Amino acid sequence: MTNPLLGLSIGELGQKLRSGETKPTILARAAMDALDSNGRGLNAVATIMEERGMREAERAEREMAAGHYRGPLHGIPWGAKDLLAAVGAPTTWGATPFRNQSFEYDATVVKRLEQAGAVLVAKLAMVELAGGMGYEELDAAWTGPGRNPWNPDAWAGGSSSGSGAAVAARLLPFAIGSETFGSIVTPASYCGISGLRPTYGRVSRYGAMALSWTLDKLGPLCRTAEDCGLVLNAIAGADENDLTSVQRSFQYPAVHQRHHGFRLAVPVGWDRGTDPEVVSNLNESLETLSEFATIEEIHLPDMPASQAARIIIAAEGASAFEDLIVHGQVMQLQAPSCRVKPHVYATIPASDYLRATRVRRQVSVVYDRITSQYDAIVGPTTGNVAPLLTSTLDRSSRPTTSAPIGAPGNLAGLPAIAVPNGLEGSGMPTSLQFTGRAWNESRLLSLAKEYQARTNHHENVPPV
Repeated sequence: MTNPLLGLSIGELGQKLRSGETKPTILARAAMDALDSNGRGLNAVATIMEERGMREAERAEREMAAGHYRGPLHGIPWGAKDLLAAVGAPTTWGATPFRNQSFEYDATVVKRLEQAGAVLVAKLAMVELAGGMGYEELDAAWTGPGRNPWNPDAWAGGSSSGSGAAVAARLLPFAIGSETFGSIVTPASYCGISGLRPTYGRVSRYGAMALSWTLDKLGPLCRTAEDCGLVLNAIAGADENDLTSVQRSFQYPAVHQRHHGFRLAVPVGWDRGTDPEVVSNLNESLETLSEFATIEEIHLPDMPASQAARIIIAAEGASAFEDLIVHGQVMQLQAPSCRVKPHVYATIPASDYLRATRVRRQVSVVYDRITSQYDAIVGPTTGNVAPLLTSTLDRSSRPTTSAPIGAPGNLAGLPAIAVPNGLEGSGMPTSLQFTGRAWNESRLLSLAKEYQARTNHHENVPPV
């Protein structure tokens, strides 16, 4: 059984740390013990960073005793998706060919969280190469299939599987994941937690594995929208080591945070291909949202966003992992499909890639115009609950594999937040997603926070 303190929010833990009710070293040790037992049972752990974790916890403890307080993350243990470079542990990218890979520097996100006083205790499991080689099998990682705390026979979601499972199982207060096409919001949905995908360029990716240079994003997986805001506040900002990062102001909580008067849009046909109980919970959520927001239906344009995104990811992934493909190391990957598809991706014509980038530009312009009219577009995060591990990922059979604007949202680099909105009949969580205009994370966080203030879905605890 894990320490109940690990089930508290970042704000609640911060109060206990400041009052002396607990200490950073106690929390760090509790998190590492929980990860070493329950976390390994969920295949959520790549490496436990005991030496670094205790060193950072002891430093935080000394600073607090001296009256030096770094902010709300000071002394809070956290875990990094295993595509982030961090001194003191391998960075395996979830893939067997890189099991012994290590870097002698920290990713910018890791460095910024250390500066905020957060305590890094583990590298967390992920789908090999962040799923960029087109995996169809749910055990596509050297750590084994990501097991869901709500049902260990179900999938935790990819590619940030370990990050989602560890936070949901109350092994850690928060983790950092990455998203190229659903890899933050999907585990958030399947595991019943909150996950924030920032605007492309909001968070530096220096020191993170590159899958798609023009689509990759880093963001927090937490138990509440409030916690997501606190973490984003620490990691956002331009970085000279990442020329795609942008200097845009972000402050959480926002100075003029709204609690009412929101304007929301629901896409016509959002329920197409969506499981009935996901539909039922989303309709209930819309009733709650109507208490503090106006909601209207909109017709989204019919654009090949999903096709364009998949071409870009495949082409850029084949380029990023060219050596792995050329030297035949893809044959060491866990998923059989990942050993074959990279060779196909490497043959994508430049003309197809360029057409896809032109589509992205058109999608970005159209969706900026749409999102400028609303605080958020609302829909289910995923059209289904977590599949069983005996399943395969047939991406062609379910038209709503993510929110109605999951594909255009990622293609255009728009921010989104997924929050739990109930359980279905078998006890698995469902999820609600808000997608907004670029750089409007504060508005999405205010909206999600208000929703969570009126519901208790984020307080549900999985049985494992």
